[in-house]
Amino acid sequence: MTDETVCIYHLTLDPANFETFEELVGRIVSATRQEPGTLSYEYSVNADQTAAHIVERYRTPDLLGHLKDTFAPFAERFLELVTIEQLFVYGSTTPEIRATLDGFGAIYMTLFDGFTR
Repeated sequence: MTDETVCIYHLTLDPANFETFEELVGRIVSATRQEPGTLSYEYSVNADQTAAHIVERYRTPDLLGHLKDTFAPFAERFLELVTIEQLFVYGSTTPEIRATLDGFGAIYMTLFDGFTR
């Protein structure tokens, strides 16, 4: 995972706003789908729609573009609808990426054993 970064977000949300959240996520996913350096970008929600996870995987250099170009137009509304409870970041990062993700309370994990096929 030396040239890739994986981010896992744990979000809480108000189920009364889930329909609005779902519509916004559809727009974000559609925009993100156009990024060639985004390898996976998936949202999951629990049964009562009070928690969601985002699992994102990027070629490391492309993560910053996602945050600053693709996600930025949606960020204000997105952050009105959710609370980012935790963000775990795996793999390589840069000082610029860290400066941006630190604003979301990122916890950086360092690989010490294992493999990816």
